[in-house]
Amino acid sequence: MESKDLKAKIIALKKEKNVVILAHYYQEAAIQDIADYVGDSLGLSQEAAKTDADMILFAGVHFMAETAKILNPTKKVILPDLKAGCSLAESCPPDLFKKFIDEHPNHIVITYVNCSAEIKALSDIVCTSSNALKIVESVPLETPIIFAPDKNLGKYIISKTGRDMLLWDGSCVVHEAFSLDKLVALYKENPDAKIIAHPESETHILQTANYIGSTAGMIDYVKSNPSEKFIVATEAGILHKMQQEVPHKILIPAPSKEDNTCACSECGYMKMNTLQKVYDCLLNETPEITVTEDIRIKALIPIERMLELSK
Repeated sequence: MESKDLKAKIIALKKEKNVVILAHYYQEAAIQDIADYVGDSLGLSQEAAKTDADMILFAGVHFMAETAKILNPTKKVILPDLKAGCSLAESCPPDLFKKFIDEHPNHIVITYVNCSAEIKALSDIVCTSSNALKIVESVPLETPIIFAPDKNLGKYIISKTGRDMLLWDGSCVVHEAFSLDKLVALYKENPDAKIIAHPESETHILQTANYIGSTAGMIDYVKSNPSEKFIVATEAGILHKMQQEVPHKILIPAPSKEDNTCACSECGYMKMNTLQKVYDCLLNETPEITVTEDIRIKALIPIERMLELSK
C-alpha cells in the first residue's frame, strides 16, 4: 500500500475508534507526521496521563507503552511491534536490581523512565532526561540515592548537582555509539556549528557540547539559539521534527563509530515500527500491552511523584 493511502486509512481508523497516537521523536518521519502528539518521554507521559481517547497507540518502544498503560489501566494500549524494546531497559534485570537495592538499604531509588514496569515498581521516583536534575535536587542532601539504569545520565547529574549517587551500570547503545574522533573532525570542518548532546551520551561527548539536554530541550535550544548550524548528538530520528521547527538552519547528525549508511546513530528498536505496522495495529487492535495489577499499582506511585514534581 502506498504511504499516502496508508496515512489516509490510519487517520480514518483513528477517528472511527477514538484512538490517540503518541509518537516519540525517534520514530520514522512518516509515523511522526500522522501522530496526534510527538514528544520526549516526559511529554509523552504527560499526554498519556490526560488523554480522553478510548485507546492509545504508542509509536515508540515497549517501556513507553507500559508507562501509558500504568497511567491508563482502563484503556487499551497498543504497540505496533511488541519486539520494539530498549537496550537501556534490558541492561537492568528486575531480579538483579532488587538484589542491588537490598544490598544498599536506606537509599532513595530514582529510576530513569527508560526501564521496565517491574523496575519502576521497585522505585521511589521516576525521572526523564527533561526533569532528572529537578527530581534529584528534590531529595534532601543527607539522603543517599540509587540512580538507575543509565550510568551516563547519572554521571551527568552528579557533575551538575555534586550529589554522591550510587549508579547502576547500564547504558543506551545508541548514545554510546558516537565517535569522539569523528565528532572532532566534523567540528573542524564546521567550526561555526554548535554541538548539542543528549545526557545519555558518554562523558567525553558531553564535554564537547555547547548544550546538553533532553530531546525536547534540544529542539527548544535550536529554535532559540541564533546559530545557523548545529551538530546533533542523539538518535537521528529527532532531525525530522527539529528541521520542521527550524527549516532555515543546518542540522548535522553526530557521527557514529559504525560505518553505517547514514553515518549517524539510529535505534534499531525505534525503527521497528513502520507505517504499515501502525495501520495493522490500529485495524486489529493488537499487540496489546498488559501490566499485572500489583506491578501497575506499585509502578504508578513513582510515576505520579514525577508528574507532580514536573508541574
